[in-house]
Amino acid sequence: MIYPDIEELTRVAKLLRQDVVRMINKAKSGHPGGALSSADIITTLYFGNFLKVNPRDPYANDRDLFILSAGHYCPIWYAALARKGFFDVDELLSLRQFGSRLLGHPKLKSLPGIENSGGSLGQGFSIACGYAFAAQRFGTLEQEVYCLLGDGEQNEGQVWEAAMFAAHLKLSNLCAIVDVNKIQIDGFTSDVMNIEPIDQKYKAFGWNVIRIDGNNFEEIIKAFNEFKNQKEKPSVIIADTLAGKGVSFLEGKVKSHGKWITDKECERAIRDLS
Repeated sequence: MIYPDIEELTRVAKLLRQDVVRMINKAKSGHPGGALSSADIITTLYFGNFLKVNPRDPYANDRDLFILSAGHYCPIWYAALARKGFFDVDELLSLRQFGSRLLGHPKLKSLPGIENSGGSLGQGFSIACGYAFAAQRFGTLEQEVYCLLGDGEQNEGQVWEAAMFAAHLKLSNLCAIVDVNKIQIDGFTSDVMNIEPIDQKYKAFGWNVIRIDGNNFEEIIKAFNEFKNQKEKPSVIIADTLAGKGVSFLEGKVKSHGKWITDKECERAIRDLS
């Protein structure tokens, strides 16, 4: 069992959220809603010692893999990698700039620690299943694969093809995390395409299902520990979160999906996160 220091995780999550705000402000475009809602999950993975990675050897054969299927969440991934030591923190402010390695959606190996290209929703989940299958067949079950998806992403048929594949092959080294922040580009998920009861759907597909408050470190830690102890089937963590978490004028707002954070808004957001 892994028991990280929650006080330290809270500190790091605030720092990563501040990075996200500054990056999107400088870029004059981006997707703050999902990046902010998933920050506590990403923080726990990278700084709570659940994800086995080494910045000094980012492509070690025995590393764990994190796949970002919801590619537009990438500012929080970039921030975590930089603060973990994969590349210089100063580079974060080049997000979406011409010639930058920090693209608006991740590109495989554009930066140390980036394990997949993202953009078209649903594809990352299939990539994660392939990695988990390869590790199980040709590597070791000790190599774990984590994949973060959005709730709007559940509209994609490819998601359910991948879910059926993983369950059929009993990929117990695979942990999917669905960030249920209840918004997508066209509105609230309940209005655009209701995904509930999402937990029962994955259970029917043969997954170990864990539903949590995805902005509560105690519940996140407990969920990841449960995954690590599950040896018979893939696990999915249904994480209920708040879009734009931590920034008062973005929390729960559909507009937070894709929005430039102006200079004045940036100052206000940093105050919220201090």
